[in-house]
Amino acid sequence: MKRRDFLVALAASAAARPFAATAEQNEQMRHVGVLVGLAANADAPVAQAFIKPFREAMADAGWVEGRNVRIDYRFGGALSDLANTRASAAELVALAPEVIYAQGLPATLALRQLTPTIPIVFTQLIDPVGFGLAESLGRPGGNVTGFVTWDFVISGKWVELLRELVPDVARIGVLFNPDTAPYAPGLVAAARDAGHGIEIVECRTHSDSETEAVLEALRSTPHSALLVIPEPFANGHRDHIVAQCAHLKLPAMNSVLGAVEAGALISYTFVWDELIRAPVGYINRILKGASARDLPIQAPRQYRLVINLKTAKALGLEVPPMLLARADQVIE
Repeated sequence: MKRRDFLVALAASAAARPFAATAEQNEQMRHVGVLVGLAANADAPVAQAFIKPFREAMADAGWVEGRNVRIDYRFGGALSDLANTRASAAELVALAPEVIYAQGLPATLALRQLTPTIPIVFTQLIDPVGFGLAESLGRPGGNVTGFVTWDFVISGKWVELLRELVPDVARIGVLFNPDTAPYAPGLVAAARDAGHGIEIVECRTHSDSETEAVLEALRSTPHSALLVIPEPFANGHRDHIVAQCAHLKLPAMNSVLGAVEAGALISYTFVWDELIRAPVGYINRILKGASARDLPIQAPRQYRLVINLKTAKALGLEVPPMLLARADQVIE
């Protein structure tokens, strides 16, 4: 390159650098709040499992923390400490973010009670219309929208799969804590609708000792099985429930995350990463001018069927080949 051409190129490069730097400095910093309602702090496993796919989805959408978006995180915690969830929600609302991402029903309800204007995008809750968070699924009509975990009809699917795996089942107990699963009646009703001759009984629990008692009572009746509603109590007491089912040799449909890997027989539930990542699409649209009132509430697009063959063998069950072929994962 001739010396004159080199100097011209160098000058052009020097002129471009300040322009690029100015453009970066002038890029508007947006503001998002996140309330991780099912974790007490950022170090909790649930928080880590939530934040990682959330950040990845935000980056995929072009939102990078510290460059063009500020993200404030707050945490809820145990259901026995709803005051902490409400306090964390109040802190986020006081920061006045442009949109808040909420995990779980308690977090979403707490935020909605505090602000009718800041857009709230939720995940991991069911029946938002029933809880007064939206006018309808198709058109929420307020400042709250998001992605439900599943609809009530999923309970019928759980019963069908359990019947397919345990063909002589005559009685299914539905395990839940009424304090932490106010939506349980809808799931129980759907299970009864799908039962077709199977007796569906409620197994209410508030503690490990109550869980042991209701499971022992259920197991005392021949041809019984269990359906565990995935809800905060069941999530927190997952390993104890799995251990009791193994001890009593009680077949169980347990769709709590990680339950089958921990030894449960079968699960059918949403794909975790998808349920966490999908709402980021709504956050992105709201930051670009969309209104939460016009964004329809959606359900997961895919579910995973997981079967534990080791547990089936311990229970003396032979998994039907057709059911095995439909499984997304088989643990041996």
